[in-house]
Amino acid sequence: MDATRALIFDFDGVIVESEHIKSRAFAGMYRGHGEAVAAAAVAHHEANGGISRRQKIRHLHRTLLGIELGEGELEALCRRFSVLVEDEVVACERVPGAYEVLEAQHGQRPMFIVSGTPQEELVRIIAGRGLDRWFTEVWGSPPEKSPTIRDILARHGVAPDEVLFIGDAAADWRAAQETGVRFLGRVASGKPSPFPPGTPVISDLTQFAI
Repeated sequence: MDATRALIFDFDGVIVESEHIKSRAFAGMYRGHGEAVAAAAVAHHEANGGISRRQKIRHLHRTLLGIELGEGELEALCRRFSVLVEDEVVACERVPGAYEVLEAQHGQRPMFIVSGTPQEELVRIIAGRGLDRWFTEVWGSPPEKSPTIRDILARHGVAPDEVLFIGDAAADWRAAQETGVRFLGRVASGKPSPFPPGTPVISDLTQFAI
C-alpha cells in the first residue's frame, strides 16, 4: 500500500508550462542594458529554477550591472516583473496530465503548492486559473521552500516520508533533501535533467502514479 499522505507541487513547469514566460520577462527586464546582459540574465534564471525572483534580480543587478539594489528599488523591479508575467501565466498551457492528477487526487489526500512565485501573485494566478478548489494551501515566497515544507509537515502532522514533492528544478530537489520528503522530478521531453543521477523523473503528469 502506498504511504503517501500528502502531495506538494511546485507550480511553474509542474502544473503549468510557464517557464518560457518567465525567461522572456527576464530578457525584457535586462535588454535595455544590451543583448549580452539580457542573455546572461535569462541563463541565470534558467539555471536557478525554483529560486525567488527577488534573489535573482538582486543577484543580476549586483553581478551584471554592479548595482546594489535597495529594498524600494528591488520591490519596484519585482512589481514590474509581475506585470510582465501574471496575465500570461493565468492563460498559458497546462502541463499534460496535471489537471487530471489534481482532479483524481482531490479528496484522497491534501495537496499543497510550494512555489518561488511571490505569495500574493501566486494566489491570484491560482484563482484566475480556477485551481484553488483543489489545494489545501498555496504557498509562494518568501520564505524559501524548505521552511515552508517544514511548516506544512508540522501543522498537518505528517512525517517527511509520507509526503511526495513534485518539482522541476534543482532547488526543488534540494528542498526535498533538506526536509526529508520524497521527490519526483518533472523533466520535459528533450530537456536536460537538473537532478542527480538516479532521481526518479517523469516527462509530464500523464506519467504520474502513486
